[in-house]
Amino acid sequence: MMQKQMIFSRDEYDRRIRRVKEIMDRRGMELLLVTDPANMNYLTGYDGWSFYVHQGVILSLAFDHPLWFGRQQDANGARLTTWLPDACIFGYPDEYVQSRYTHTMRYVAQLLRDQGLAEKRLGLEMDGYWFSARMYLTLQEELNRAVLMDATNLVNWVKSVKSEPEIAYMRQAARICEKVMQTAIDAIAPGVREKDAAAMVSAAQIAGTDEFGGAPPAIFPIMPSAERTSTAHLTYDPDRQYRLGDVVLLELCGARHRYHAPLARTVFLGDPPDDLIKTADGVVTGLQETLQFIGPGTTAEEVEARWRAAIAHTGVVKPSRVGYSYGLNYVPDWGEHTVSLRPGDKTVLKPGMAIHFMPGIWLDTYGFECSEPVLITDNGCEKFIEFPQQLFVKH
Repeated sequence: MMQKQMIFSRDEYDRRIRRVKEIMDRRGMELLLVTDPANMNYLTGYDGWSFYVHQGVILSLAFDHPLWFGRQQDANGARLTTWLPDACIFGYPDEYVQSRYTHTMRYVAQLLRDQGLAEKRLGLEMDGYWFSARMYLTLQEELNRAVLMDATNLVNWVKSVKSEPEIAYMRQAARICEKVMQTAIDAIAPGVREKDAAAMVSAAQIAGTDEFGGAPPAIFPIMPSAERTSTAHLTYDPDRQYRLGDVVLLELCGARHRYHAPLARTVFLGDPPDDLIKTADGVVTGLQETLQFIGPGTTAEEVEARWRAAIAHTGVVKPSRVGYSYGLNYVPDWGEHTVSLRPGDKTVLKPGMAIHFMPGIWLDTYGFECSEPVLITDNGCEKFIEFPQQLFVKH
């Protein structure tokens, strides 16, 4: 028997599954098909870079254990990283992999028939990266006596409140992020090639600290310079060198066992113009005032409204959301797709939620970012990371 490589206790996984089943039962679902790799990890511990093919976890109200299915060559990964017994791990043959002639959901449908689960009320993560229209249509065709239901983000909402063991890994990710951000700021200078700075950042993310190693985060280092900073999600220019007069945005992250700690800061090379200084001062002041407001019992939209009030006198305008919940995830996003700090989101913040407060500003020719990842506590919020909140100026 293979030696399990679990990072949480069995009790921790049992707690998560009980909570998910409670919500399934409340919504009238008897089965749940989980295809999001982060949610698979959350429920079972599975941690393989195998999500380019169909895989999933099936949770039944009638069964004590979830069922894992994936490509046969990945089955040992499930035996190594999950708490599941071998009898609950099902590997399908390669004839199903990216086939023009059949589909993996036919295998899944037969698995459900073999388990006596083919005529149940089945929840599906319909609006996610890992579930396609072809998957839905095949299940609909194969399971014509089942009731297919929308379970989008069901597990994500359970994930949004972190346990103490999860928070411990997020604190470790935060220590990694501090080193990563300092690495980036130290590396950026006029004449340095952007690709070289980005390479040092990626190396620091994996190297972690002397005490514990890191992992590549769900989002590649976002490090645009000059006019590329006027938009939100560009990376480095592989053929460019930094120059005097550059603004450089840094949206970076540390990750530990797929748990994240993101942070954004801004660097200017040379003497910053007055309008950038004014923008930076306004954003940092608004950030600090809003952090004093965030706490349990406040709603997501109240936090955004407090931010707008804090910067109203500055002339700075941010039409997009100013934050979101985050934590355990895989590419392409460390966000959880649940809480958004924006008008209309009535979510009440609870102790254990992790929020990336991200008031990024993108103007016509440049941007400015200064963010904070925080943990909602019993009486306010706690910063995960201690890093100066300022515009970093280098000559």
